Amino acid sequence: MDNTRLARLCGALDANIRQIEVAFDVTIARRGAHFKVKGDADRAARAVHAIEHFYAKAVGELSVDDLQLGLTQMLRGRAGETASGETQLVTRRPDLQGRTPRQVEYIKHILAHDITFGIGPAGTGKTFLAVACAVDALERATVQRIILTRPAVEAGEKLGFLPGDLSQKIDPYLRPLYDALYDLMGFDKVAKLLERGTIELAPLAYMRGRTLNHAFIILDEAQNTTPEQMKMFLTRIGFGAKAVVTGDITQIDLARGQKSGLVEARAILSEVRGIAFTAFQAEDVVRHPLVARIINAYEEHEQRGNPG
Repeated sequence: MDNTRLARLCGALDANIRQIEVAFDVTIARRGAHFKVKGDADRAARAVHAIEHFYAKAVGELSVDDLQLGLTQMLRGRAGETASGETQLVTRRPDLQGRTPRQVEYIKHILAHDITFGIGPAGTGKTFLAVACAVDALERATVQRIILTRPAVEAGEKLGFLPGDLSQKIDPYLRPLYDALYDLMGFDKVAKLLERGTIELAPLAYMRGRTLNHAFIILDEAQNTTPEQMKMFLTRIGFGAKAVVTGDITQIDLARGQKSGLVEARAILSEVRGIAFTAFQAEDVVRHPLVARIINAYEEHEQRGNPG
C-alpha cells in the first residue's frame, strides 16, 4: 500500500476515517494500513467500499469537499455516477453539474421554462444551482442582467429597525447570494458587475412597481413571502426574462396564522403550463453527510408528533 495515498485517505489524525465512520454509522479501527470495520453487515460493507474508493482517488490530493461529496453520493448509491446528456453551465466551476437526479431535473427545468420553482430542504442546491444558471445565461448573453432578491426579514421586512444605511441593512439577508456569485464568477468580476448594475441584489420590497425585461431573476427564501408579495413578484416578469423561485416550506418564519406565498403559489400554479416545479428531498442534500441525517431525524420526530 502506498504510504502517501494512505495518508491522504486517512487525513490528519484520521479525520477522514472518522467522517466515513459517521456517514455509515460504523466503528473503524486502523493499525497502519490495516482497517477493521465493525457494525451492521451492510453498513460495514459499504464503509469498506468507501475506504477502497477514496484510497483509489487519493492518487492526487483528497480535499474535505471531495470526501464529503463522495460520501453523500455513496449514501444515495450513486458513487462515481455522472449524469449523461447534461448541459455544461458556463461558470468558473468546470466541475459544476447536477449531483442527484432531481438536481439534474431542476437545471433542465430552469433552462427550458421561464418560471421554475425549487422547493425543498437546506443543502439541496436550490439557490446555488439557480445562481449558476443565472451566471450561465449572462455569460451566454441570453439575458442582460441578473437580479437576486429575498424577503429582507420575516413578513413585514422591517428594515428600519436594523442599524446602518440601506446597504448595511440588507447585506446580511443577501449574503448567501453574494457567496454563490463569488464562487461562480470570482470576487473581482462580481464587484465590477455590481458596480455597473448588471448584477443587482435587493430586498423583495424593492421589486414593487418594476417590470423586469431581459433579466434572470431569483427569489430566494420564498417561503417567507406573503401571498401578496409572491403575486407581486411573479407579475414583475417581463419580456425575455427568466425567474427562479426557491424556498423550504418547513422553515417558514412568517407570523403565526400568516399564509406563505410559496405554499399558495404551489397550490395555484402547479398545473399552469410553462411553469416547472422541482420538489427536493433529504436524499438530494449535498452538504456534509450529517445534514441529510439531521433532516430525516427531524422529519421522523415531527411524524411521531413529539412535543419536544
